[in-house]
Amino acid sequence: MDNHKALSIVERYEGALNYLYPILLNISHKHRVLRDETLRTMLAQIGLFNDAAKSNQVSRLHLADAGLATIRGFLRLLADPSRKLLSRRQYEVASVHLAETGAMLGGWIKARER
Repeated sequence: MDNHKALSIVERYEGALNYLYPILLNISHKHRVLRDETLRTMLAQIGLFNDAAKSNQVSRLHLADAGLATIRGFLRLLADPSRKLLSRRQYEVASVHLAETGAMLGGWIKARER
């Protein structure tokens, strides 16, 4: 069952990744550190989901949840009015994708903690 949950979470998360990837690639080279770290963290998140599914440990689920929080933080930095690297609309769409992924992960965590 955990592998099925992981697969559905990864599929949902890939929606966010597929939406954000081309946007992030178009960010100016001037902001490459923030862009590259955001991309690196987003790509590593898939591994966190897979590790959580394989390990059967709640602590790995919490690591995956912390990874999503980190990505949300990067998105806030990208959308900050002083930078405007993401438009308000892009930020909102990406946040919805991540919120759906987070809700699924939260349900998985609650089920494992019982």
